[in-house]
Amino acid sequence: MLYNLLYPLADQYSFFNLFQYITFRTVYALVTSLILCWVIGPWFIRWLAAHQGKGQPIRNDGPKTHLLKQGTPTMGGLLILFSLTVTTLLWADLTNGFVWLALMVTLGYGMIGWWDDYLKIIRHDPKGLAGRWKLLLQCFFGGLAATGLMIMTDPIVDVPFLNTQWDMGWFYAVFVVFVLVGASNAVNLTDGLDGLAVAPTFMVASALAVVVYLAGHAKFSAYLMIPFVPGSGELAVFCGALVGSCLGFLWFNSYPAQVFMGDVGALALGGALAFVACAVHQQFLFAIAGGLFVLEAVSVMVQVASFKLTGKRVFRMAPIHHHYELKGWPEPKVIVRFWIISILLALVALSTLKIR
Repeated sequence: MLYNLLYPLADQYSFFNLFQYITFRTVYALVTSLILCWVIGPWFIRWLAAHQGKGQPIRNDGPKTHLLKQGTPTMGGLLILFSLTVTTLLWADLTNGFVWLALMVTLGYGMIGWWDDYLKIIRHDPKGLAGRWKLLLQCFFGGLAATGLMIMTDPIVDVPFLNTQWDMGWFYAVFVVFVLVGASNAVNLTDGLDGLAVAPTFMVASALAVVVYLAGHAKFSAYLMIPFVPGSGELAVFCGALVGSCLGFLWFNSYPAQVFMGDVGALALGGALAFVACAVHQQFLFAIAGGLFVLEAVSVMVQVASFKLTGKRVFRMAPIHHHYELKGWPEPKVIVRFWIISILLALVALSTLKIR
């Protein structure tokens, strides 16, 4: 909004020229969303605690140390979504279609997560939203995003290391839906320890901010031999707002957490990251940067498949972060070590831009 209102005044006031630069608006989107979380966070957490009673349900079959978390308010992802949405509308170019698609996916997936959390926390339904309805709604919003991307971009996927683009034709829409649904559920599975999901999210978002900025610049994309996607650079502002919102939420979600994000946050964050990657055809790069999320999801699939086929478990408990807890690792150690892995994977993903 500031870009649309103030940049046209640059002829009269040269200072407003700053608003044409994506880098300038990305930095201040990050700062704005971070401050919003800091200012609103304490009041919002008190409000959640006053209206949720017992707070986040804790699994009886999980690590016993988690029972101490009983009563911690959840649905804190609403704070992330509020900060992200307000900041994006404030700093992004509102004539850019990618920005509106990104907000649609994020808020749509957040709505699905909110419905699930509402049934569990407010209605005290332990099952929450039925899995088939959750999947159907995820596919619906994913289909809307895929349709938009098919109209705005080419149906290709960039393949790191090989300097090639895979033209998927009409199947590209199905692939986009698969990536969106898979990523949102993977982040949701990762959200099992204090700060474990939100910190890798801002690490991946930071890497994607660099990628979308380069992909939206004709000379940079040509130099790096990645697909040029006109207008996609504006998603860097969205990523900046996402990074700031996650950092602000981590202030309250770090161990020991004052609030949990809930499905409303986890599903939305996964969908947001996946959409940004799909918008610039970097699904494989996203799989590398978000490798921690992939690992968490694969550990659950392996555990389920092994138990159904052989009656034996591969891990002491899935997702895999619980396996290490049950092996005796303190929760903060699991969290920080997984953060380190996520940082390394984000750096490896960025390095693929030069390894062509």
